[in-house]
Parts: sequence; structure tokens; C-alpha cells
Amino acid sequence: MSIFKTYRMAVPAACLAAFALVSACGSSVTNKNRELYDGVPFKAKAKPIDKKTDPALFQIDIKGAERSAQGAREAAAHGGTRYCVTTYGSSDIEWANDPRDAETPLTITDGRAVFQGTCTP
Repeated sequence: MSIFKTYRMAVPAACLAAFALVSACGSSVTNKNRELYDGVPFKAKAKPIDKKTDPALFQIDIKGAERSAQGAREAAAHGGTRYCVTTYGSSDIEWANDPRDAETPLTITDGRAVFQGTCTP
């Protein structure tokens, strides 16, 4: 009877340990649940420029852009796509300054890069 009790306690403990190990594998987000772009977490904030006249026209601010220009561009592209999909259900964007275009100059002011685009549903 003592073997049965030990087995009954060991199985759930082993399953819990295995679950904890597997859930920690392959995580690409930091402890603040931010995606990593070029190995750096960025905070991207997308908002409409003028909500009343044309909410499709938006601006996205990337904080800490000086840490990685490539990462800031990736974060802006991802944040813009997320904004348009959430707002209009489409990922089509007409960028004023395309973050995916390496030829577009990246202007950083006070540690922030600013991108503008228009959602095209």
C-alpha cells in the first residue's frame, strides 16, 4: 500500500515539473511580455493622428530606438500591422516613411523614432 501512495504523489509532481520545463523553452519575449526585435525589446505605441477626421492615418512611436535601428524598424512595422489589423481587419499599409525600407532615413529624437502610415482596408 505504501508504494501506491508514493506513486500517486510522484506522478503529478513529475508532470508538473515536465510542464514547467517545456513552458520555459523557446520563449522569445522578455519578462515584461515584450517582443524582441533584433534582440532588443521595444515599446511601440500606435495611435491615430486625428481620430475624428481620418482614423486610418496613424503614427507609431518607438521608444529606445537608439539601441538598435534595425530592431526599431521591425517593431514599427509590426506595431503598424497590428494597429491596422485591429482597427480595420487588414494588414495593408501605405507608409509615409516605410520602416521596412532601409533607404528611408531613420530620425531619432529624444530616443524615439516616429513612423506614419495609412491603413488601406
